Amino acid sequence: MDANQYSRLIDKELQNLPIYVFYYTQQPNLAVTTIYQYLTEYRRFFDWLRQAPADIEHPEKGAISNAESNKDIKLSTLENLKAAQIQSFLKELSFKQNKQSTRDSKKTINRTINALRSLFHYLTVTADLNDGEPYFYRNVMLKVPLVKGTKESISYRNAKFSPMLYTGEKKHDWIKFLSSEYENTLSNRARSSFVFNKERDIAIIALLLGSGIRVSELVRLNLKDLNLRERSILVIRKGNKKDAPLIADWAMPYINAYLNIRNQRYEPEKSEQALFLTKYAGKAKRIASNTVERFVSKYSEAFPDGNRTTPHKLRHSLGTELYDESKDVMVVATQLGHTGISATDQYIQQSEIDKQRTQLNKTN
Repeated sequence: MDANQYSRLIDKELQNLPIYVFYYTQQPNLAVTTIYQYLTEYRRFFDWLRQAPADIEHPEKGAISNAESNKDIKLSTLENLKAAQIQSFLKELSFKQNKQSTRDSKKTINRTINALRSLFHYLTVTADLNDGEPYFYRNVMLKVPLVKGTKESISYRNAKFSPMLYTGEKKHDWIKFLSSEYENTLSNRARSSFVFNKERDIAIIALLLGSGIRVSELVRLNLKDLNLRERSILVIRKGNKKDAPLIADWAMPYINAYLNIRNQRYEPEKSEQALFLTKYAGKAKRIASNTVERFVSKYSEAFPDGNRTTPHKLRHSLGTELYDESKDVMVVATQLGHTGISATDQYIQQSEIDKQRTQLNKTN
């Protein structure tokens, strides 16, 4: 979805939530995707507050909140919540089936905790609408730890995900397959759609592999953000941080091939400055993240010498390859926009596998 679609969904959610949640969403440095995700968490939490008994032993005494709607839930209800009540809500999530007929995973429950932590931090620390003071000071979420999950070593994660990486000749072979062979495997109708978007899709894959940017960063790119002479792009990283990652030289011909057909093929209005476009109902508009995720998955599954992958694994592909070449964690951190070098540990470990294999074989 693009930013406008998220904004519409956010407005819809806010219509049924208290005014203090609206003020929470007005904070700077909150991505629209994060806001929407957190609002859905608040909706089901507030639903629960109006259904769960305040006293487990005496449910006849009423629910934690007697508000008629989520919009009417009072701040005092949140101020006086007990940690045991929050834990009861989280425990219910782990047992109750969701809309996908599955139970929330530990990762999903931790996302719920982080969403609530963010709201309670705003209400008890950041907000200053109450004569310069926060709404209240008691933060129950400080007593609620994240759920511990099954730990995986970096070696285990690398072994699990390495087939999804596209590095070295594998990435070039994949792009060559898409350029000359893939369309021959399609029906006439599917071929027509692929050929229409062929230059765009290959340029996007090349840019993801050649720069390591996130798919959310890619779909927000405008024409003015691409510097062909310097072979770099301007992106907005997490936390609203501006950055200018470089693009590998090998990816530039694919990007230029798309630029050469962009206007004639998609016929955008002059006011449409999005770098990557899609055509829907005869009108050109900014491409959405889920469109990119969908075709990356589809094209990688079709590649005979590859495995299904995701845009995020293409980012990891560059991180792994960049460390292999440089052996410099700062090079990787700078290119990928990491705020610290701890996030590069996985790339270091991946690079050490061949060395480990060599030493192991000396033991025979």
